[in-house]
Amino acid sequence: MAVAPLRLCNLFPNHTNLNFSLFKPNVLSLTSFSPSPSSFSSLSQKQYLPLHSCRCSSIAPVSTTTYEFSDGSAEVELRLKLGGLDIRSPRDISVDTNDTSLAIRVLRPGAPITLIETNPLFDRIKSSETIWYIDDDELVVNCKKQDPDLKWPDIMESWESLAAGSSQLLQGTSIYLVGDSTEINQKVAQELATGLGYTPLSTKELLETYTNQTVDSWLLAEGSDSVAEAESAVLESISSHARAVVATLGGQHGASGRANKWQHLYAGFTVWLSQTEALDEDSAKEETHKSVKDGTISYTNADVVVKLQGWDPAYAKSVAQACLSALKQLILSDKKLPGKKSLYIRLGCRGDWPNVKPPGWDPSSEGNTTLGTR
Repeated sequence: MAVAPLRLCNLFPNHTNLNFSLFKPNVLSLTSFSPSPSSFSSLSQKQYLPLHSCRCSSIAPVSTTTYEFSDGSAEVELRLKLGGLDIRSPRDISVDTNDTSLAIRVLRPGAPITLIETNPLFDRIKSSETIWYIDDDELVVNCKKQDPDLKWPDIMESWESLAAGSSQLLQGTSIYLVGDSTEINQKVAQELATGLGYTPLSTKELLETYTNQTVDSWLLAEGSDSVAEAESAVLESISSHARAVVATLGGQHGASGRANKWQHLYAGFTVWLSQTEALDEDSAKEETHKSVKDGTISYTNADVVVKLQGWDPAYAKSVAQACLSALKQLILSDKKLPGKKSLYIRLGCRGDWPNVKPPGWDPSSEGNTTLGTR
C-alpha cells in the first residue's frame, strides 16, 4: 500500500492551536483534493500524486504560463506572461484570493483557462488588499503578507519552497524523527537532511558502528532495556548538534518509545511518524487525540505528528514535505520556539520541557516522575 502523510500541527496540550486537514484520496479528479498542505496532511489509497501546492482545475483547459515571483518584505509580487492568450481587457481575467489561496483564470465562454491555482500559498495574505493589473503582456498581482517578517521563497508551498524557507524558521535547530518504524524514520530523515542541507544521523547506525553488532543481535543478547539505555546515551552525545536530522530507533526497544528517555529528544523539533488505518480526517483526528488523552504512547511527547496510511520508500520525500509543512505551522504559531530549544540545550537538557526552569534548577528536587513527560 502506498504511503500517505496525514499531518497534524500544534497537536499537543502545551500548544495553543490545532491545524488539521486532509488530502482526499481520489487522484482521478484533482478538484477532489482538499488543498492545504501547509496545515494538514494527506491520505491516499492505491495511487499517488506528488504533494504539489499548485493544482489546476480538472474541468478547465490548463495554460503552461510561467511566472516571475519576488518578495518585497511587506508584500509579494507575481508576474505572469499573457502572450498568445488574446486578452483584450481586464474583464477577461479572474483573480480570486483568500488568505491562503490564489486562483487566476482567463475567462472564456464555457471553459475558462486556469493560469495558476495555488492552495496553499507559502503563507497567509491579506486577501482584501490584493491588487492586480495588466502591464503590457504581463499580469501583475501584488499581495500583502500577514507576516512581513517571513521571507517567501515562492508564491506556493511546495517541497522546494519549504526546503528553502525552513532555515529562517528552524534557525539551525535539529529535527528528531520518532515512531514505530526505524526504516521509515531513516528514509524520511535522509530526504529532510538533503532538502535542508542538514547532516543525516541514524542512532541505529551509530549504535551498530560503535558496538560492531546489529541492533537485532543486541536485542537478543541483552534485551530492549539495554538497547534503549544505549540509544539514550547516543542522543545525549548529539543533543548539542545543530543542523542535524536524527532518525531514532522504532518501537519500544528505542529510547523514544519510553517516556522517561525524552530529555535529550526535546533538544530538537520532534516529529512522530505514525502509521494509521484511518480512512478520513475525523477518524484520524479521533485516533490521535485518544492517544494523547490515554497518555500510554510516549510519542505523544512529539511536537507534531504525521500520519501515514501504509508505507512506500518511493514517497519518502512526500512525507518529508508533510513534516516541514507541519513544523512551519508550529513555529509560525510561536516564533520563540527555536530560541527556547536553544536555551533548553544550553541549560543542559534537564527534562524540563516545555516549561524551562531557571538556571540552577535541580531536576531531582521535583522527582524523576516529572521528567520526559508533558
